[in-house]
Amino acid sequence: MSKQHDALGIDIGGSGIKGAPVDLDKGSFAEDRLRIATPDQATPDAVCDVVEQVVDHFGVKKGVPVGITVPAVVTHGVVQTAANIDSSWIGVDARELFGDRLGRDVHVVNDADAAGVAERYYGAAKRQDGVVVLTTLGTGIGTALLVDGHLVPNTELGHIEIEGHDAETRAADSVREREGLDLEEWAARLQVYYSRLEALLWPDLFVVGGGISKKADTFLPLLDLRTPVVAAKLKNKAGIIGAARLAAKGN
Repeated sequence: MSKQHDALGIDIGGSGIKGAPVDLDKGSFAEDRLRIATPDQATPDAVCDVVEQVVDHFGVKKGVPVGITVPAVVTHGVVQTAANIDSSWIGVDARELFGDRLGRDVHVVNDADAAGVAERYYGAAKRQDGVVVLTTLGTGIGTALLVDGHLVPNTELGHIEIEGHDAETRAADSVREREGLDLEEWAARLQVYYSRLEALLWPDLFVVGGGISKKADTFLPLLDLRTPVVAAKLKNKAGIIGAARLAAKGN
């Protein structure tokens, strides 16, 4: 039997494709999340197969909005870059591809942008006016920029230059692990990165996400910034919740 939910969110990652129906009033999952491993060859058709499995699993009615994140720049539904997915995604109209396969309208969004929207409505940036910058510290650095609650999509601020390097090649959590940096050494690099963002954007709040945010109390206090900086609250639920919100509400 088809089920009536507010919206369905699906988060496509490098290792897993996760989805759940979302209660948009509460900003929480309406059913337990389903996770299926991302195909080794994460081509558009292969990923579509898994996304279809996720949608079928929850049996949502045809009119239920579906939001889908991808680890890429997305403009007007078209994938422009490819991070942790196959390069054959570049130039693909993902909104049309998923829509045709699923037989329903979908909203496709950058994964960090989805997380930023979720934190704005339900998490660490709730009721925060002005300029909010969310960063996800993981394999790279994903970013979302919100101005008075409105998303400025595809900012890619993880790629600004710091000390002659692409920022994420110096300050991502994967770099900390690969180079064996202790927290003080890594925080020094984060200090440079966030100070540069401060100089460029004069934000009212930084929200720090990614898996390492679970340990935020061990490294955020090491930063000396004029901007308040807090850990994200929704953790790995943010992409699903934000995608569902964008599909249903538009922002």
